[in-house]
Amino acid sequence: MPLSPARRAFVLGLALSVGGCATGGPDVFTPSPRPSADFPDIRYANWTDAEPPYRLYPGDQVDLAVPSAPELNKTLTVQPDGRLYLTLAGSVMVADRTVSQAEAMITRAYASQLIRPDVSLSVKAQTLKVFVGGEVSKPGVYDMPGDINALQAVILAGGFTPIAKRSQVVIIRRGPDGSAMLRTTDLRRGMTDPAVDLVPLRRFDVVYVPRTSVAEAGLFVQQYFKDVSPVQLGFQYTHGAAFISGVN
Repeated sequence: MPLSPARRAFVLGLALSVGGCATGGPDVFTPSPRPSADFPDIRYANWTDAEPPYRLYPGDQVDLAVPSAPELNKTLTVQPDGRLYLTLAGSVMVADRTVSQAEAMITRAYASQLIRPDVSLSVKAQTLKVFVGGEVSKPGVYDMPGDINALQAVILAGGFTPIAKRSQVVIIRRGPDGSAMLRTTDLRRGMTDPAVDLVPLRRFDVVYVPRTSVAEAGLFVQQYFKDVSPVQLGFQYTHGAAFISGVN
């Protein structure tokens, strides 16, 4: 059964937050394995574990060094609007830029104030967050307490709901070229089998837990009888809930 409009919008929004959907081309396609849930028609790139260049995001702390004007050296925080606010040079948008790109932009900003405006940036503290949604107890955005995997992220979000499809948990990640990548992992088996890849996460990864196909069917039956014959809702709801409760 297709996802509800709200759940479809949630998944699409999170996919866009990690880089958006790809525009197509011979090197972009929907990879295997696919999740069982009916996801929006997004063309995902090939999954790769290659580490893309670091990009700055709101909340990151950076050390700014200006060799020709040491009095401008300071630690700055990327603000919620994605900007760094500089002494003498005003604000510079650095969100979603690499460190070298940000350095070049700050150097240009100081060019009207300094004879030798070359600057250097180093990341002092990173913003580490992961998105967890779908059939978990507390969907939301969570701080990563260091290196964690997909199962640990689900635990941060309160664990699976009774109708979660633990065998096909979806991970969406921004690829090296900015496009979204998607893969699945079997966290049901991973809880007992150390050979299963639990997928170590990177910041801003999306972990999405779909519903079981049986649960989708049960909810469809409940909704059908609610719309057609409300007097039967009590029986259908009770029957459906009992049926779903045994699903893993």
